[in-house]
Amino acid sequence: MSSLKDNKTCALLEQYLNYLTVIKGRSPLTAEEYRVDCCMFFEYVKRRRGAPEEEIARRDFSDVDIDFIKSITVGDMYDFISYCGNERGVTTSTRARKIVSIRQFWKYLRAKAHLLEYNVAEELETPKLPKRMPKYLSLEESIRLLIESEKSARDYCILTIFLNCALRLSELVSLNLEQIEDDTIQIIGKGNRERSVFQTNATKKAIAGWLEVRKTMNPQTNALFITKQGTRVTSRGVLGCRLQWKR
Repeated sequence: MSSLKDNKTCALLEQYLNYLTVIKGRSPLTAEEYRVDCCMFFEYVKRRRGAPEEEIARRDFSDVDIDFIKSITVGDMYDFISYCGNERGVTTSTRARKIVSIRQFWKYLRAKAHLLEYNVAEELETPKLPKRMPKYLSLEESIRLLIESEKSARDYCILTIFLNCALRLSELVSLNLEQIEDDTIQIIGKGNRERSVFQTNATKKAIAGWLEVRKTMNPQTNALFITKQGTRVTSRGVLGCRLQWKR
């Protein structure tokens, strides 16, 4: 799916997203989520105000300037969140994220860009999130997955790290060779926060086995996990492997 940035976008929103990535150190993925959420909100407001469907279909947000933003009320925001839940079937957690995206953009416009005298989004409340028990693999399920993945040194190593080191998927695919040390893995997490994870013997053995295979694959990058073409493996690629492991 192409990025919303490929279309005519809101200049103020792009300034904010640059601030997020350059100054605040947020990941490009986080910035893209904020872009999608805010542009979806602008599209909703424009449609409610009678904008022609052909204009909306062009996904042109270049006319979303500070005057347009000042005209938006907290009622518009609540109506948008209700629309997401009632008509789009958006989950509670995703609706909460959209509220955060809107609130943070409005906060930037007032506190950093000094373009708003009052931040109406401060009144916007997030929906209460249901408490859920975390889901874990049983020992038998973990062993079965490892056995299923043994035919691929890379997939086996990925699973071993997941099971032993508690990494996020984004953290795993972004690992580079220099982050693998004798006894630890240096992780760069959300917000560029760094932490060290100790390697178990199983992790060390799996990494060593994969590195031997990796040497024969003509790597085009310093990524720890690469594809057959020598490029960095993607999150989608790992999820594709997961589907194969489950079969």
